[in-house]
Amino acid sequence: MLNACPTTINFDVYQPRNPKASAYYRCVEDHFEQLEAVWDERYQRRFGFWRPYVMDVIQRYMDCGDLHFGFARVKCEDCGHEYLLAYSCKRRHFCPSCHQKRVVEFGEWLCEEVLKHVPHRQWVFSIPKRIRIYFLFDRKLLTKLSRCAWKVLNLYLTQAVPYDDAKAGAAVAVQSFGDFQNFHPHLHILVTDGCLYNDAAFMVCPPPDTSELEKLFRYEVFKMLKAEGKITDCKIENMMNWHHSGFSVYCGKAIWPQNEDGLANLARYIIRASFSQERMKYVAAQDSSDGIAKVIYESKDGKTSKTFEALDWLAQLITHIPNKGEQMIRYYGFYSNKSRGLRKKAGTDDEVPALIDSALSRKAFRKNWACLIQKIYHVDPLLCPKCLGSMRIIAFIEDQQIVKKILQHLDLWHVKRKPPARANDPPTQAIIIFDDSSASDADAYLIDADRTSLRLSTGYPIETYL
Repeated sequence: MLNACPTTINFDVYQPRNPKASAYYRCVEDHFEQLEAVWDERYQRRFGFWRPYVMDVIQRYMDCGDLHFGFARVKCEDCGHEYLLAYSCKRRHFCPSCHQKRVVEFGEWLCEEVLKHVPHRQWVFSIPKRIRIYFLFDRKLLTKLSRCAWKVLNLYLTQAVPYDDAKAGAAVAVQSFGDFQNFHPHLHILVTDGCLYNDAAFMVCPPPDTSELEKLFRYEVFKMLKAEGKITDCKIENMMNWHHSGFSVYCGKAIWPQNEDGLANLARYIIRASFSQERMKYVAAQDSSDGIAKVIYESKDGKTSKTFEALDWLAQLITHIPNKGEQMIRYYGFYSNKSRGLRKKAGTDDEVPALIDSALSRKAFRKNWACLIQKIYHVDPLLCPKCLGSMRIIAFIEDQQIVKKILQHLDLWHVKRKPPARANDPPTQAIIIFDDSSASDADAYLIDADRTSLRLSTGYPIETYL
């Protein structure tokens, strides 16, 4: 009797990435200190004063995924195989890996904890080039811009529903970047396609007329900028006479609650990263024909590309880093923090509006880091690469003496080489890799995670993302 040949099965096994191998990391490493040195002379006029917080973000990114700053030990329960999982920097709009993790977590949290089981639409509100400079030099105006858009949308939606207690709900995400990282502030809004009333029913609004909303939005923005002392009546009158106003309001197709994937993809899209590593190519100075480092960046559709000096590209990129504590996502109406809190206190937040026939159970808790990675990349970070058994985290190693001892034993220890400090630099300080206060930013949903899951939910994505 012949023995049957065993079937060969290829399993995808989680592999920690090497962040230093990416072109983006090399570009930042080569130029970030030079950028700070020349900022006042070369870029201050275009992009405003140098923000000290930017250097903190860059320094943390340089140490993101570095085993020298601590790690978790992950061990297989079956065969005893282990690997080390480095900590991450958790920085927004600069570290591609950490921001991508935040994008996925936000999408799931928004769909499970905020959005109701009703139709939604995506709206995009844009402003003309002439007034964008005000938002670059005064980032607080971005919040006021989101309020202008919400005021217009709320007026339209509530007027279309004949109930005094009708409420629309919206999540407004501020995006400051264009296709080539140019400063282009605009709003992506995920809003109910109608209004909820009596907390138990939903009425769909008629199809929107974006041209009418565009006029109202222009009026609200001009009124806000005038109140802030940014523009005068003379400039407003001049812009009102333009043949093309430069303002734009786009409305997408309705997404029904049965289309869970479409809604989740849209929720992730509205806080996407400002750039893509896959679309950039870095040419170091020694490899360039004129001895100047360059970045070649492709458009989203892949049809065109643009070549920047590496310093110019990096300077443009950091204008999209939010300030510490700056909120880039705001919730209004039925989805506001106050409204959600009142409904949870009354025990009515899980009620499903009558218009939608659904048997929703209690909302699931936010997925942990392993489930998220498995869902996104279709690999399991707790699958043992040796025996395909189950692995678990057995320790967090943060003591620097122990970290050094383990890495030396594994021949992974090296002295981190950094350029010498300049003559007038302040004394070097230790970089705090994990500061729980940094979680209180625009994505407030992260504050509900405990310290352990927060670290790992943002830590060390797989190499396929590079």
